[in-house]
Amino acid sequence: MSTANQEQIEYWNATAGPKWVEQQERLDAQLRGLGERMLARLDVARGARVLDVGCGCGDSTLAIAQHVGPGGTVTGADVSEPMLARARIRATGVANVSFVRADAQTHAFTARSFDCVASRFGVMFFADFSAAFTNLRRALVPGGRLGFVCWQALEKNPWMSVPLQAVLRHVDPPPPPAVPGAPGPFGLDDPDRIHRALDAAGWADVALEPVDEPQNVGGSRTLDEAVSFLLVSGPAAAALKGAPPELRARFATALRAALAPYVTARGVVIPGAAWIVTARA
Repeated sequence: MSTANQEQIEYWNATAGPKWVEQQERLDAQLRGLGERMLARLDVARGARVLDVGCGCGDSTLAIAQHVGPGGTVTGADVSEPMLARARIRATGVANVSFVRADAQTHAFTARSFDCVASRFGVMFFADFSAAFTNLRRALVPGGRLGFVCWQALEKNPWMSVPLQAVLRHVDPPPPPAVPGAPGPFGLDDPDRIHRALDAAGWADVALEPVDEPQNVGGSRTLDEAVSFLLVSGPAAAALKGAPPELRARFATALRAALAPYVTARGVVIPGAAWIVTARA
C-alpha cells in the first residue's frame, strides 16, 4: 500500500479503526441520513458500477448496493483493515459487493471501470486532495459522476463543538492543524478548498449544497448513551487523549451538563452542517 497517507493509514488501522468497529451501529445510525441525501443527489442508476471511497464498516456500500440492484456492482475501498473485516462480514451473501484495502489517492484502479464514485465522510483524510480526486477521476468512465458528503467547519457543527468546549474546561486544547485543510474531519470544510481541489483534478459541473441537519449524537436514545459515545469518538475524545483515567468521571459530568439542553424524545439531538458535493468527470 502507498505511503502517501501513511500517518492516516496507521491511525485508521491502529487507533480509529477499532474504535469505529466498536461504535459501528451508533455511527451508522447518526450518519446514514446524510449518506442517503448524498446518494439522492448523485442519482445512482440501476445497474451502475460504483466505487465507495472510505467505505469503513460497509454501511454505505450496502446502501449503494440496494440502489444499483443485482445488475450493478459496488466496490468499497478503505485503508482500515479492522473496518474492512467488519464490512466483509456484514456483506456476507450480497453478491454485487466487494471490498479492497486501498489508499484511494494512489491506488491503481482500473481506468474507466466505474460509472460513479461516492463517499460518505471518507474523502477528508487525503494528504493531497487534488492528487486523490485526479486518481478517482481516472477510474470513471467519461461523464461519470462523483458525489460525496463532508462536514462544514467545526463552528457550524455544535454536535462536535459543544462537547469539545465542555472538556476543554478541564484539559489543554489539542494543537491546531499544521495547515488549513490538513487531513481530518474538517479537511474539506472550506468550499473554496473543495472547488480548488476538484478544479485542479479536472472535474466539471462542481456543485456544493449546504445541508443543515440536526445530528442525533452517536445514534443515542439517552443522555448516557451520548456521553459514552463522545468519550471515545469525535473532537472531544481527541482532546481527552492522554488525560489521566481518574479524570474520566469529571469529563463525563461535564459532558452530561453540556448535552442536557439537547435531550429530546429521540435522543440527544444537536445542530450539524455538511456539504453535499457533486461533479462530473
